[in-house]
Amino acid sequence: MEAIGLGGREIRELATSLQIRPTKTLGQNFVIDPNTCRKIVRLGNVSSQDHVIEVGPGLGSLTIALLNTQAEVTAIEIDPVLAAALPNTMNKYLPQSRLKVLERDALKIKSEEVVAPTALVANLPYNVSVPVLLHLLETFPTISKGVVMVQSEVADRLVAKPGTAAYGIPTVKFAYWVQATRVGNVSPQVFWPIPRVDSGLVSFIRTRQSPVDRKLLFSIIDAAFAQRGITPDIILEAIDADVIKTYVEAGMGIGIVAGHAYDPDKDRNLKVIPVGHLFGNNVTHLGVKQGAYLRSFVYTFIELFSPTLTKKIVEQAMN
Repeated sequence: MEAIGLGGREIRELATSLQIRPTKTLGQNFVIDPNTCRKIVRLGNVSSQDHVIEVGPGLGSLTIALLNTQAEVTAIEIDPVLAAALPNTMNKYLPQSRLKVLERDALKIKSEEVVAPTALVANLPYNVSVPVLLHLLETFPTISKGVVMVQSEVADRLVAKPGTAAYGIPTVKFAYWVQATRVGNVSPQVFWPIPRVDSGLVSFIRTRQSPVDRKLLFSIIDAAFAQRGITPDIILEAIDADVIKTYVEAGMGIGIVAGHAYDPDKDRNLKVIPVGHLFGNNVTHLGVKQGAYLRSFVYTFIELFSPTLTKKIVEQAMN
C-alpha cells in the first residue's frame, strides 16, 4: 500500500480551516512535498522500533511520514493551535498511529516529559535550530541517531572541517555529542511559504560520551572562539588560566603548549591524555597548529583546565 502523505493542497486546506498564517517569529515554513518528507525519514533510518522526537511538526507533513513507519512519535509544538490540531489530523489519515503531542517550547523540554526517545527527526525552526539540537542531545541521552533539516548555512557549520570559515562553536559542540554528515540539500520550493534561503539535511549518530565535564568544556570553547585571531597564550588569560597545560598527541598532528611547539624532552612531564578519552574516537581535531591562530583548529586537542577541576578531569580521562 502506498504511504499516505500531505501535499500542498492538503496543507493549505488545513491552514485555512485552522485560520493559520505562517509566522516568521516561530520560524514556520511548512513542507508541502511528501517525497521530501519520505526522504528525511529514510535518511533517519526510522523503523517501527523507534521512539522519535519531532520538533515543530506544524501541520503534520513530516509527522505523517514518520507515523507511516509505525514508529512512536512525540511531537513538540510551541504553537497552541497547531498542537491542538495535529492529533485530529493524524487520526483522520492514520487512526491507529502512536502519536503524543506536547505543547511546549523545545528549549524548555525536560527529560521526564519524553520516555526513552531513540531518534530525533525534525524540520527545525531556522531561528533556534542549533540551541534546540544541542538541548535535546543533552537532555535525552537515549537519542542515538537522527536527521534534521536546517538552513543550508547552519548545515555547513554543523559538519564543517577544521580550518574552514564555517568551523566554529556549533561545529565543536555538536561534535561533542555526535558524528554528523551532510546528506542532502532541500529546495525552497518544497516549503510554504517559500523561504529566501536553501535548506540542508544533516544526519548524525551519537558517539561514546566523553568523561570531560561538559559545562567546563563548553565554556572553554566559547572563550576560545570569542578570541579568534589571537594566540593561545592570550587564550590562557581569557579563560582565567592559572592552569595546567595538557598536551595531546593523537598521531594525526602536533599541538602546541602555551605558545611553543611540543618538545619531547622539555615537555616530557606534562600529562598526556589521548583524544579518544576526551571526545570519543571520532573527534581528533580541536587544537591549534604551531604559529597558527585559533581559526586553524586541526587534528589535536589541547585542554586548559582551571586548577580546581583539573585533578578530577585528568583522573577521569586517564581511566
